[in-house]
Amino acid sequence: MSERFEQFIRERQYLQNVSPRTIQWYREAFKWLDDEQPDQQALKMFVIRMRERGLKASSCNNRIRAVNAYLNWSDSALRLPKLKEEQRMLPSFSVDDVRKFSQWKPRTRTQKRLQVLISLLADTGCRISEALDLIWSDVDFENLLLTLHGKGAKDRRVPISFDLRRLLFRLKQSSNFEKVFSTRSGGSLMRLNILRDVKLLCARLGIVTPERTLHAFRHGFALHYLRNGGSTFHLQKCLGHSSLEMTRRYANLMTEDLQRIHERVSLLSAAKGVR
Repeated sequence: MSERFEQFIRERQYLQNVSPRTIQWYREAFKWLDDEQPDQQALKMFVIRMRERGLKASSCNNRIRAVNAYLNWSDSALRLPKLKEEQRMLPSFSVDDVRKFSQWKPRTRTQKRLQVLISLLADTGCRISEALDLIWSDVDFENLLLTLHGKGAKDRRVPISFDLRRLLFRLKQSSNFEKVFSTRSGGSLMRLNILRDVKLLCARLGIVTPERTLHAFRHGFALHYLRNGGSTFHLQKCLGHSSLEMTRRYANLMTEDLQRIHERVSLLSAAKGVR
């Protein structure tokens, strides 16, 4: 990687305190860009190379965002437009799926820990990395609040339900470590191991495993929030999104949601109700 790319990454790391995952994201994007001072043609070839290798529009746009950040940093007037993405419903767990998780009777310590973790993901919509980073001092049992440590070292406080508080309190009673979700020796749990365990549990409970399985809890939380009258602004705060644009993706609800809402907002229905 060129020295200029490295300088950009160093400044993001030490001046803006971006996370290690964000740094890795930049490095992955820059692998597709040949020139540290690209012209319009070089930027076109950057996109063409990704498409020729079979990357989806959403994956390309992910890397385009990184390159545009670099172009802005380097005072270039050039910008890459985003590719048009196919509008797909975000994979999510349903209310019935979450009910099955809740009604499951775990026996071992590992199973009980998994049930609490799944319940936390479904109840708060947090990222799996945020859940695995939790320590007990982040849990405010009295006020039913969690302090989550989000991307870019941005903390936020989110509410939890009485049911989740009960599960967390029981887990705390059997915990000897600072981390909420830890191994038997107090170490950090691996995301891939959690993914494996959730998929196995889905098969056991007869739940169809959605794509992006762990993130599907976040999608399910967001959709359920909007369906029940929550605003996109408050959802943005809960999810820790830096902009409303990201949150608005969740507002692309299914047809039956739109049909159910339409009767309440229909101007004609309102006019017929006027006496």
